[in-house]
Amino acid sequence: MKKIVLFISFASLILSCNNAGQKAGETDNNISDDNNTPAKTEQVKDKTFDELFKKIEATELTDNIFKLVGEDFTVITAGDETHYNSMTASWGGVGILFNNPATWCFLRANRYTLELMKKHETYTMAYFPEEYKDRVMYLGSVTGRNTDKMKNTTLTYVKTHDGNIAYKEAKLIIECKLIELTTVNPSDFYTEKGKSFIEEAYTEVKDYHKIVLGQITSIWVSK
Repeated sequence: MKKIVLFISFASLILSCNNAGQKAGETDNNISDDNNTPAKTEQVKDKTFDELFKKIEATELTDNIFKLVGEDFTVITAGDETHYNSMTASWGGVGILFNNPATWCFLRANRYTLELMKKHETYTMAYFPEEYKDRVMYLGSVTGRNTDKMKNTTLTYVKTHDGNIAYKEAKLIIECKLIELTTVNPSDFYTEKGKSFIEEAYTEVKDYHKIVLGQITSIWVSK
């Protein structure tokens, strides 16, 4: 883990799916994706990807990452058009790794989306306007491993040029290619808070958190 800290230069952010475990993690609760669909869904559902999004360079990204992740949350999606899964995240970061724009996220080892990220080696990170908060929270409230979670959401999936899955209602989509997946070690933490968090989470799933590093391949913003 010390290696990673040396490699990565974090531009901003603190994102993941553990705090999301308390705020919007894949835990079973009563949050539901009801039928009160925001108006934008009706406006975008019949439009193509190119009609909705334009590509920008990483240096052109002007959004406040601390707000996007810490308040709006990230929706991580992995898989393909035949089978995909989404989860929420609220810890992580962005920066430069191996001279390329990159992202990192801190995920529980039992996340179903993580399995698909490893299988396909690509994934998207999407961010939504405020009116979609309930739908974003829903994606973190139910596991997709043994439910029809993705069929129940009223968000409208869309396929990118590279075949990755995101959502038409998103205001920002970051496509990533998996670089490395590292298991954390409690002995690498220099604060009791960090060490205790990792050890307590381990007792729940019998495995330590994973740090996922991804190279940014494309960034799309809504038109």
